[in-house]
Amino acid sequence: MQHPRLDALDALRLGDPDAKVAATHAAAARMRVHPAPAEPVRRAGDEAGVPGRPERPLRVAAISVEKRSPFTPEGRAALIHSICHIEFNAINLALDAAWRFDDMPEAFYRDWLRVADEEAQHFSLLHAHLQAMGWRYGDFTGHDGLWTMCERTKDDVLARMALVPRTLEARGLDATPLIQAKLRRVATPDAIRACEILDIILRDEIGHVAIGNHWYRWLCERGGQDPVALYPQLVRRYEAPRLRPPFNQDARARAGFSEEELRLLDAHAVRAQPRADAAGKARGARP
Repeated sequence: MQHPRLDALDALRLGDPDAKVAATHAAAARMRVHPAPAEPVRRAGDEAGVPGRPERPLRVAAISVEKRSPFTPEGRAALIHSICHIEFNAINLALDAAWRFDDMPEAFYRDWLRVADEEAQHFSLLHAHLQAMGWRYGDFTGHDGLWTMCERTKDDVLARMALVPRTLEARGLDATPLIQAKLRRVATPDAIRACEILDIILRDEIGHVAIGNHWYRWLCERGGQDPVALYPQLVRRYEAPRLRPPFNQDARARAGFSEEELRLLDAHAVRAQPRADAAGKARGARP
């Protein structure tokens, strides 16, 4: 029988979204009942075809994606599509973590295949909703921010845990309630359904970020490093996006951020506020 981590690689290489979802569910199911032997699986040239992605959506710079106002039907579709695109990339991110890094405990691979399984479910829920609205995945553009950080950290599992789940994906914990608030103002049936799906995603993403926090701290402990002091060094080294308030402190606490880390976020938000206020005044002064 094939090594379970190679099942993750096979799913990662698939470009068709439906095929990737099915293969991810199958790989996670096999991992639940079969052990992952403690042996390296990486081979020369095995990155060929990673990650598998469909031809569409067209990938553009983040500033070039369509406007996503929730107050028009097309804007709501573009918003749902953007989240759908994030979840598709999240499948690849979790599969990549399960396959790429040798010499980790079996629990690490089980965790990340479980995350991939849940990300595939999120994608399916969003894509079905998008189709009910009259659109499909690929009808709008998307950007590569998540996968870019995946590429930057491909040779460092510690940096991957620090900067993908507990940085980029943790931003989703902050953003989701804000998106839901806008959708509730719209209050159309499709907006209400989107909020319901986002409730599921937020619940699961707290668990995904918690897994990233667990393995980040485990790796820091193994290497004799201070996780709080090391984090800003990794942010600078890998040019991770700066954290911007507001922060969902409750969700971040449930996802395993320490009291010290949450206090640092609070301090960051206080420092950032004067800059944001000044920027707002400058924009308001323009004709």
